[in-house]
Amino acid sequence: MPHMMTTLNSRAGRVALLAVISIVTLIWILPRHEASVSPIFHAGNGYNSSHPIDALIDTAETDLHELLGTQAHDLQTAADQYRARRGRHPPPGFGEWYELAKSKDSLIIEEFFDQIYHDLTPYWALEPKELRRQARSIPTRITVRNKTAILKTDEPRNWMDSWFDLVARLEDGLPDLDMPINVMDETRLVVPWEEINEYVQKEQANRVMMKPSGVVHEYMSLNEWDEEDLEPYDPGFAVPGEGGYWEMARVGCPPGSPARNITLPMVDFSTPPWEYDNFERMSYHGYVSNYTLAKDPCVRPEMQVLHGTFLEPISVSTSHNLMPLFGGSKLPMNNEILLPPAMYWAQNDHYSGGENEHGGPWELKTNKALWRGAATGGRAREPNWTGFQRHRFMSMMNATSVAQAEKNQSHGINFRLPNYADYKLKGDGLIPQLLSEYTDTGFNHLVCTPYNEADPTCPYLDPYFEVAPGMAMKDMYNFKYLPDLDGNSFSGRYRGFMLSTSLPIKATIYNEWHDSRLIPWVHFVPMDTTYIDIYGILAYFLGGRDETARKIALAGKAWGEKVLRREDMEIYTYRLLLEYARICDDRREFLGYVDDLKMS
Repeated sequence: MPHMMTTLNSRAGRVALLAVISIVTLIWILPRHEASVSPIFHAGNGYNSSHPIDALIDTAETDLHELLGTQAHDLQTAADQYRARRGRHPPPGFGEWYELAKSKDSLIIEEFFDQIYHDLTPYWALEPKELRRQARSIPTRITVRNKTAILKTDEPRNWMDSWFDLVARLEDGLPDLDMPINVMDETRLVVPWEEINEYVQKEQANRVMMKPSGVVHEYMSLNEWDEEDLEPYDPGFAVPGEGGYWEMARVGCPPGSPARNITLPMVDFSTPPWEYDNFERMSYHGYVSNYTLAKDPCVRPEMQVLHGTFLEPISVSTSHNLMPLFGGSKLPMNNEILLPPAMYWAQNDHYSGGENEHGGPWELKTNKALWRGAATGGRAREPNWTGFQRHRFMSMMNATSVAQAEKNQSHGINFRLPNYADYKLKGDGLIPQLLSEYTDTGFNHLVCTPYNEADPTCPYLDPYFEVAPGMAMKDMYNFKYLPDLDGNSFSGRYRGFMLSTSLPIKATIYNEWHDSRLIPWVHFVPMDTTYIDIYGILAYFLGGRDETARKIALAGKAWGEKVLRREDMEIYTYRLLLEYARICDDRREFLGYVDDLKMS
């Protein structure tokens, strides 16, 4: 659907109300009771009674309860909910999809699949034959013919084998189709918002609920079509001109959005632009209340100079044309079709820590926030590295850098401190003490430009960062708090963190397949990409709320074991490909599943 600045669903809308109804804070509710864990320090306890995070947690728990109430327990209910939410019949194969989901104990909640329809809706405006021509023109793709999956690629590509394995497991239930795959870290499609809006309106105008007697149950075969000599499609991939990737990306935002109208120079953190305070204006007393909005560059134009994706990505090859292209993540203004990322599907210890290595009991973990990784995010050069997100986080986690910033009008070379009073934090050296005693963060490679894998140092970064020893993911799980940050795109460690017994603290501007399945403040802790809220977050949990941290960590793990399993990735992909194949079918307006209506 077109990118909108409004909330995307009622759940997000209810949470967003917290950010605007500040009167709630005048009537403090009773503090929640904690297990007997002595506060390490009293930062963040300046609130007379309840903390703002308490209200966010309460709202999130209510949202989860309401979400669980929508679960479908039989095929008839699942089909009814589909029609009510989507406005058409389910695709052919829906009955088999449901039976597979039930056989794998998958939760069937229609909202879990909203991303599929957000991604696919604009494609209904293009002719099926054109979609098939476009798909066949991309050299890296997975095809299905006669219930057999086939991998096609111009050369060996990272992750293609993993995606192929995922699709091949489903081949017996799939119709003929062609899936072009984006094998780059970076996203590749940004269609102007005005065009997407026209496509969505066209789909809505033409959407009909066919009479069951007129519904077709079988997809078309593509064998004969394969023999047709079609003119190759030119996707129009291009590299950025003046203005970089930001200029290419912001056309995907609504015309009146801040991103379309604001161009910023590199940030001088001694006098940052007023846009730097956008998060404060949309937050709930300094904390993320609407996660969808907080991570959206269309309403956060400051991200153009605070995130490596927009400053100088490693590689850019972007088209402004709508065509089928599948990928593992995307920005809110991008138009790829999201799949579960290949690195989530691959059982690679580098990203998962091992499927069975989730960490020990909470009580035995080191009571610190741990982050270790490379200084990725794009091409960090001497003139631009101060805008990169991972570098900013490392500096803000460094006790010495923060102590110096406290003496330097609250800013460092690549960050600005929050107003401590806004978070009820003391400014007498308490935050540097917190960082010194309760965080363990560092780069294991500074990723200098030009890149040299054998040399982890960098002459223009060495004065600010020391290279720390690397750490396996299974060892990270020995720490209670695990911040998770964007790199060149999304973080491939997030699923592993969610399935661990540690608490993920997540900051991103990227969307993934599972976003509608995870509820901030009940399954993980959301953090803004400015990281301006990190001290308040740490102060909240370390300041006497260890039990609350444990509760969220274990609730997220238990939930992840229900909705983020490999089986759940199969179920999502199966549903996605049934829908995609229908859109590419010449008889798509007539294709559907109505067996349940014949039984009733």
